[in-house]
Amino acid sequence: RSTAVVRVAYRAAGGALPIIGVGGIFSAADAWEKIAAGASLVQLYTGLVYEGPLVARRIVRGLADHVRRAGLSHLREHVGSDHRK
Repeated sequence: RSTAVVRVAYRAAGGALPIIGVGGIFSAADAWEKIAAGASLVQLYTGLVYEGPLVARRIVRGLADHVRRAGLSHLREHVGSDHRK
């Protein structure tokens, strides 16, 4: 549900405002999905509580892998990519 809210907010703002994706981010795949929906930032509160401080490192490394596999030069290129399909 939180990813759907990010999509709606991104669409409503026309991509002009930074959106923080929150809720249920435990992995790079979770963060990648929120970023594709339009999040410029992601909050790791729940993931941090359940997975511990190393979750941030795992997510950053995983996002770097996603960026490479997608052929992007920077993660910001993925922000809102769901809306360009």
